[in-house]
Amino acid sequence: MEASYELHRCFRCGYCKFPGSYVDLNCPAYQRFRFESYSTGGRLWLIRAWLNGEIAWSPHLAEVVYACTTCRNCMEQCPFKFKDLLLDMVLAGRRAMVEKGLVPPKVKEFLENLLKQGNPWGMSREKRASWAVDLPRYRDGHEYLLYVGCLASYDERAQKTARSLARLLSEAHVPYGILGNEEECDGNEAYMLGEEGLFELLAERNLEKFKELGVKKVVALSPHAYHVMVNLYPKLEKGTLEVLHYTQLLQRLLEEGRLKPSRMEVKVTYHDPCYLGRHNRIFDPPRQVLESIPGLKLLEMERSRENALCCGGGAGNFYIDLLAGRNSPARVRVREAYDTGASVLAVACPACLIMLEDAVKEEGLDGELMVKDVAEVLMEACLRG
Repeated sequence: MEASYELHRCFRCGYCKFPGSYVDLNCPAYQRFRFESYSTGGRLWLIRAWLNGEIAWSPHLAEVVYACTTCRNCMEQCPFKFKDLLLDMVLAGRRAMVEKGLVPPKVKEFLENLLKQGNPWGMSREKRASWAVDLPRYRDGHEYLLYVGCLASYDERAQKTARSLARLLSEAHVPYGILGNEEECDGNEAYMLGEEGLFELLAERNLEKFKELGVKKVVALSPHAYHVMVNLYPKLEKGTLEVLHYTQLLQRLLEEGRLKPSRMEVKVTYHDPCYLGRHNRIFDPPRQVLESIPGLKLLEMERSRENALCCGGGAGNFYIDLLAGRNSPARVRVREAYDTGASVLAVACPACLIMLEDAVKEEGLDGELMVKDVAEVLMEACLRG
């Protein structure tokens, strides 16, 4: 049954606001604003009332609906059988707003930029791979297509992560290539913002390119790209495409002895990206990569794994930024990371990297807490010798 017909079933019990341990608030939007309308239950009641014509649309209503980062904490904590439909219920509201042209201005801008230039910033398609002229282009004989994604293609900080991963793959003698300017946006954010038509267009372009080049294995830098290729692409086209998140591949290479990290005395805490953790249950590979480094001490935050607090960047919020402020999820998260005593906050997602690094600066923790991608930490360890 379509999720919009199930909206009435939520009666706002409130479990969706917390982690399993109940140590703090864990819904990013509710944690930021502390109004019931920003919780999953409140948001669903508003969507239902709007779809039924009981309340009028307003710019504020649209912002409430789009403040959800699709982190999946509500689905993790909801005690009822309809919990698997919670995200689809929110997306039903967003799809209705897209169809009526009633989305917030930044969402409209995001989607228009994706349509026109294939990236959220509206930057030239020709600049997508200007940072990677020295990286190999995918060709027949390469084992893996390294799918870089929009963030690492256009954001200078995220590009450093992509370079670290590329260097590790070369160090391990893995035959890989990238698509360069021919790479298309993965479409995950378009789907999560309610623009299914645009998602299908982007996904079909990718699938067509993969088929044209004979791609059989993809290693995704972003958990968002991993998620959409594993869970949504197969609904459009059945095939034998094998998709790995890069931490899964690095874990394999370490187990095979193809990467050999040197000792590095450092305390690290790891942030679970929502699209890697709660959405796809990949909790161990990033930790195992970090723990493979001799001397590295891994410290867990109070909220971790399925109970981790979202950085606030999901569903395009790294661009739309509806949750900014003193109690933004990213700022709360870096304070939690700092409290572990770690000097490095490790991430495995370009969106998390950008959100949390900005939050470190806003919190005045520069020089005390460094945000690094797992690939950057491992590359540093592998090249020390």
